[in-house]
Amino acid sequence: MNTGPQPVFRALSDPTRREILLHLSRESLAISEISERFGITRTAINKHLAILEEGGLVRSETIGRERRKSLSPEPLRSAFEWLGFFEQFWDRKLADLQREIARDMKEKEGKPK
Repeated sequence: MNTGPQPVFRALSDPTRREILLHLSRESLAISEISERFGITRTAINKHLAILEEGGLVRSETIGRERRKSLSPEPLRSAFEWLGFFEQFWDRKLADLQREIARDMKEKEGKPK
């Protein structure tokens, strides 16, 4: 399994896969249970689950004759860390905006009414 963020971002790029992860964050589910919640074929769900498994976000466990899927959130850390690098740019932009607002307010306070 790739430990970089690319497979995770691919897995997260689809809204159906993100919703599957939300369901799996609450409980482990069989493929049939997942497909019932989405109203799409088991084949489509299997394709989504395969991509989620490639990203390491879903794990399978066989219980009796049933394969249950559950969330494996650990790979999200690599994506979170990668995105965290860019937080510095937002912090800088927000600080610049805050300075501009303060300057504008100061100018308005100094103008006669």
